[in-house]
Amino acid sequence: MATNGKSNSGKWAGLGVGLLVFGGLAFSFVRSHADTGPGYTTQKVQRGDLVQTVTATGTLNPVLDVTVGSQVSGRICKLYVDYNSMVKSNQIIAEIDPSTYQAAFEQASADLANAKANEELQQVEATRSSELFTNKLISRSDYDTALATLHEAEATVQIKEASLRNAAANLGYCKILSPVNGIVISRAVELGQTVASSFSTPTLFQIANDLTRMQIDTSVDESDIGGIKQGQPVDFTVGAYPNRTFHGVVTQVRNAPTTLNNVVTYDTVIGVTNSDYSLKPGMTANVSIVVARHQHILEIPNAALRFEPLDTALVQTNASSSGTAVLANHDHQPPRSFTHKSNARGARDWSETDPFHTVFILRPGAQSGTSTLEAVQVTTGVSDNIQTEVLSGLKEGDQVVTGLIIPDLASGTKPRNPFSMGHHF
Repeated sequence: MATNGKSNSGKWAGLGVGLLVFGGLAFSFVRSHADTGPGYTTQKVQRGDLVQTVTATGTLNPVLDVTVGSQVSGRICKLYVDYNSMVKSNQIIAEIDPSTYQAAFEQASADLANAKANEELQQVEATRSSELFTNKLISRSDYDTALATLHEAEATVQIKEASLRNAAANLGYCKILSPVNGIVISRAVELGQTVASSFSTPTLFQIANDLTRMQIDTSVDESDIGGIKQGQPVDFTVGAYPNRTFHGVVTQVRNAPTTLNNVVTYDTVIGVTNSDYSLKPGMTANVSIVVARHQHILEIPNAALRFEPLDTALVQTNASSSGTAVLANHDHQPPRSFTHKSNARGARDWSETDPFHTVFILRPGAQSGTSTLEAVQVTTGVSDNIQTEVLSGLKEGDQVVTGLIIPDLASGTKPRNPFSMGHHF
């Protein structure tokens, strides 16, 4: 029994020593990784080209689109054009049965002839009455009656002449003419169809003046309209040619607002050249209006503007900020839209009051293997939603922090932040 007791005591002692050793190793492991602290991903400030655009959607339309109707009612007896027919100005493109209007014209002509004959008779009567009245053979009353009858006959002639002109015009309207040179893009009638113009003018044809010159009518949000100017270049695509980029230019920014679901937009007209007739009226265009194009400028990724360090991170203020207070982390804002402004550099034509942001640069620490974040206040310019122009506060080659790497204590590794970019340390 004594031997067994001594054996159990040895086991418990060995177990206690093992626990102490394991606890010491675990504490040393955790402490060594805790001392390591978080890591950071960075990207170098470099020069490049930035293009800032405003995107919108619109519809392709002919520059001049004419709707051809009919001013008279009747049956379509002749059609001279069809879809895609090329037409000239004043060319006959259809005819309405003229039988009724021809009869009305002939009747008006006969009425005018009758009125003129009566006018001649009354003229003779008035002349005879004048002679008799001079010789005092008729009374003044009879003479006045003869003159009034003559004037009535003259008025009747004028009425019949107007009726004849109206009948001639209606007869002429039976021939439908093209008002412009162009191409027929729509035909709304068939041969033998009856059109009625009693209350409104019916639409017969739609003619585009020139499909080699088209326009895109697009709506731009009120927050972006300040940067849209006449003459700015435009790139756009259509669903029919997904791998082809077309080009245009802003020709007009209209002042009339359109409000839909509390969103205010303004119609922006974009001129397009369509020499190969590949673009067709009604196509939906995805438009990118180039509002600024800056070349060889300092740029940083937008992730650097969104980065915020941990509360426990050691951050020092950039001494070159000339006493200007560093913005709080929660004040970080992504680049915003700018309005037109020119300066001595010439390339910059798209700016508001330059927005300030705080970014962080990774500086080597005093101890080996440590690093310090330095908060730097920068002035930003244009942005393409990926990169942002830096106007002041940074120089080429600076390493700006774009993301945070938290140590994995279980594996002892530093997984890369999937939302960051650049190098990591």
